[in-house]
Amino acid sequence: MSRYSLWIVYDIPDVKGKITFRTKGKARYVYYEYSREYDPSKQYTNVKRVTIGKVLPEDENKMRPNENFRKYFPEVEQPEEKTVSCRSSCLKTGAYMIIDKAAKDLKLDTKLQDSFGAKAAGIMLDLAAHSIITEGNAAQYYPDYAYNHPLFTPDMKCYSDSFISDFLRSIKEDQRQDFLDQWKADRCKRERIYISHDSTNKNCQAGDIDIVEFGEAKVDAGLPIFNYAVGYDVNNREPLMYEKYSGSINDVSQLQFMVDKIKGYGYKNIGFILDRGYFSKDNLSYMDNSGFSFIIMVKGIKDFISSQVRKLKGTFENDWGNRIEEFEVYGKTVQTFVYAADTKKRYVHVYYNAAKAAGERSRLEENIREMQNYLARLEEKIHEMQRFMELHEDNEYEFGPAFHKYFHMHYNKETGHFVYGEPNLLVIREELDLCGYFAIISSEKMEAKEAIGLYKNRDASEKVFRADKSYLGNNCLRVASEESASTKIFIGFIALIIRCKIYQALKNKAKELVKKPNYLTVPAAIRELEKIEMNRQLDKVYRLDHAVTNTQKVILDAFDIDAAHVTYKANCISEVLKGRG
Repeated sequence: MSRYSLWIVYDIPDVKGKITFRTKGKARYVYYEYSREYDPSKQYTNVKRVTIGKVLPEDENKMRPNENFRKYFPEVEQPEEKTVSCRSSCLKTGAYMIIDKAAKDLKLDTKLQDSFGAKAAGIMLDLAAHSIITEGNAAQYYPDYAYNHPLFTPDMKCYSDSFISDFLRSIKEDQRQDFLDQWKADRCKRERIYISHDSTNKNCQAGDIDIVEFGEAKVDAGLPIFNYAVGYDVNNREPLMYEKYSGSINDVSQLQFMVDKIKGYGYKNIGFILDRGYFSKDNLSYMDNSGFSFIIMVKGIKDFISSQVRKLKGTFENDWGNRIEEFEVYGKTVQTFVYAADTKKRYVHVYYNAAKAAGERSRLEENIREMQNYLARLEEKIHEMQRFMELHEDNEYEFGPAFHKYFHMHYNKETGHFVYGEPNLLVIREELDLCGYFAIISSEKMEAKEAIGLYKNRDASEKVFRADKSYLGNNCLRVASEESASTKIFIGFIALIIRCKIYQALKNKAKELVKKPNYLTVPAAIRELEKIEMNRQLDKVYRLDHAVTNTQKVILDAFDIDAAHVTYKANCISEVLKGRG
């Protein structure tokens, strides 16, 4: 039996005039027209279509359906729940073992079972493991993963991609919330917890998901988006909570809703660590009124920060007592009001980094040089056109804000045409003077060293977002319903928790070694552990193919797994699969 028997196949519906096809890359998709609406104001008909599946390459009359097929063709007889005992004769087991260890250490397995039941918990862990190992989240490729990996489902059952689509749609919001309540309940409500809050947005082509809207995408692919934010527990080094919201909502305004949710969970002693994008008078005031402290980076162009830098400039940059060796910066703290209407003084920590100054100065000079050269060429062109009397209204030029910032732009008073640009020496000098300086604001009293140390812990949450998009395949949702979208986002969060645990374990292991090897990153470790294989022999029993290598031993040691434990786990897997072909 082929592994492709895991995929349920249907005849392409014979609905005259309603079925169309579209090719994307090597795949050919089936679209169903479900509605036509006439717009009298624009005097044309809007045709609404959805994709209902993918054409089989070997048979153009058949397709593999997606969940939309079930929605628009409920009358088609559905096959029974599809599970098969057939799997590869070679199972990749190493990465599965560390994911299993991470899930058990975090008690994810028991928490998921409490909220969803054993079967659903196993499927969720399998989908999370699929995302971590393959760096993808498409349900249609899950059968390939299940074919040659051990599974968390009871009896390691393999399910079809069609079943997985139904499963994603079946999970209820109350179940997801119950798990999140359990996950947060373990945190001590009295101890100080710093939460690094950050957000991103993700693409989604589905048209009937409420939160998907066109908005300000960080990487604009021309698709509607939804926003996704994570609160990262800096103390425990793991994601604490997540939220999803409409693509058109501004990240800065959404922070206040996260603050309310934190209050709702009973946390009192909370500090927020925020990126410069969240800096606003309203947000600072809201956190004050909520009784939460904060540490926030501030854009250097803010006038009050520029004034503080100029006041402190020359007083600390060469004082070895102000050097913060860990981050190779000099820092000094002042207490002052941030806004004119502020009722509470903040602690402004100003820093200087010589290497940063050199880089910023070089980039600024290069940008101004390029603008100056462009203006010089333009002046020469205009001069030539004037000589031959070719200058007319079509020769008006528009300049971006950077030109007006760094140059005095001169125009002909009579015609309004551009004449020449003169460098704004005062502005350029002031910007060059600020190169290498940056500031952090804290609501509580602390030294400059402590403030930057806490802020730099944001690096972990930023890596979380890079991992979520780059290494878990979650840059785009591949679902077509609200329920499936919510479940897939939730499973992505579970995968993120597990991957963070793996990342921290490998990072801690690297610190123990004199020289950090290149295989102690998550992607490299996963690739190396995938080489640990079990082969099925003539007696239908899976056995380890070879001993664990030295490299694999170093990786596994990060999770307190030794060669004996690998053998034990392999025997457990073999026992579950005994006699299955």
